[in-house]
Amino acid sequence: MVARLVVSAPASGSGKTTVATGLMAALAARGTRVSPHKVGPDYIDPGYHALATGRPGRNLDPWLTSEELVVPLFLHGAAGADVAVVEGVMGLFDGAPPSTGEARGVWGSDAPKGGTEQGGFASTAHVAGLLDAPVVLVVDASAAGRSVAATVHGFRTYDDRVRLGGVILNRIGSDGHERLCRDAIEELGVPVLGALRRDPGIETPSRHLGLIPAAERNAEAVATVERLGALIASSCDLDAVTALARSAPPPRGRPWEPGDQVGEQGGRPRVAVAGGPAFTFGYAENEELLEAAGAEVVRFDPLRDEALPDGTRAVVIGGGFPEMYAAELSANEPLRRSLRAFAARGPVYAECAGLLYLALELDGKPMCGVLDGVSATMGPRLTLGYRSAVAVSDSVVARVGERVRGHEFHRTVTEPRHGRTAAWQWTESGPARPSECPEGGRAVVPGGVGGRPPTKEGFVQGDCVASYLHLHWAGEPAFAERLVAAARGSG
Repeated sequence: MVARLVVSAPASGSGKTTVATGLMAALAARGTRVSPHKVGPDYIDPGYHALATGRPGRNLDPWLTSEELVVPLFLHGAAGADVAVVEGVMGLFDGAPPSTGEARGVWGSDAPKGGTEQGGFASTAHVAGLLDAPVVLVVDASAAGRSVAATVHGFRTYDDRVRLGGVILNRIGSDGHERLCRDAIEELGVPVLGALRRDPGIETPSRHLGLIPAAERNAEAVATVERLGALIASSCDLDAVTALARSAPPPRGRPWEPGDQVGEQGGRPRVAVAGGPAFTFGYAENEELLEAAGAEVVRFDPLRDEALPDGTRAVVIGGGFPEMYAAELSANEPLRRSLRAFAARGPVYAECAGLLYLALELDGKPMCGVLDGVSATMGPRLTLGYRSAVAVSDSVVARVGERVRGHEFHRTVTEPRHGRTAAWQWTESGPARPSECPEGGRAVVPGGVGGRPPTKEGFVQGDCVASYLHLHWAGEPAFAERLVAAARGSG
């Protein structure tokens, strides 16, 4: 039995991350073993969740992995925990539009309202339904009084598959304001579990891709999480929150096990994974699959380490913010040379930030130069959204014709865009999420629909594959197995 609840809101910007992270920290401070989870593909919030709980932040995303894997992945991450807190994405019912062709499965078109036929696939409501977990709705009451009850009423009745278990009011202005809102909501029979006062001092700094990752803020991030925990402890009824989480029925399913997904062969090839402040994006299950396939996973920091770890047989460079550290990455010339030499003889897998680091230069600063003639620069607008892609070239992880589901999240562009061996082609577009963009951002969904030509993306060069596509390998476990096999054959 895993006690669990989902923290959601009517819309982005209501305070989900503040409340979810604060709940995790406050419960952990009481000695509760808290399992942290995030709906959707986002990497940044799980970093704060990990600080709050001391456990890896894990994503639950039906698009990236499948509906069938949501509960097993949840149970895997929550093993040994007393309670699980799941932070939602966007508004409660916001998900993939019907055009993605994903209206299927247990969240299918048989529902009378709010289901995938209205664009609910991969929404917070979808994941809450799969987990059979109660939802706590975070309501921004800064510009409303009794009208907040109408909002709560609408969200409680919109879809009867979602159980709204309580409300936490955010940005309350005074005792009188709190009483007014509490009384109106409790008249509906919905408990108010807490009320947070307006406090600009608790906001987490942001930049062009959202919150600044916790790994970049170090002690400051720890202090932020501690403040959030203290705020929630003083503003919310933690006993009532825990009782609500315990009201969830026993989950249906068995835990996901990485060893069941891949086969382990002989040897322990060392796979070096980039980390440090410039490379903070990655799913915990990807490394777990590498280890289950027989790899010894080791870390290196391209900002500080002057060589790859001894005995490296394959390299993985995930996402992050190399554009914020371009000068420092460029200054570490010994590592750039080491990685360039390794890429000439060994397998390298890179996503987004890894692509930029492997380029010839980034915003005019020399990078590794692994990818022939490829330069990267900051662009004028944000590109984000789910992507359904097909491999157009064989690589160390994929075979021509294999289909994958991933996501893009960047504000850089690479040149040249033609005359190279591409890794992927978008065959249909997933949902862009403009409501999650920072102010002034613009979501862009590349072609492949509406008569536009399909988008070819990424680079395959020898045993190196690099692209903007982020992948959750629980949905593609063969990728880990193939990379480890390639590592065994290198050296």
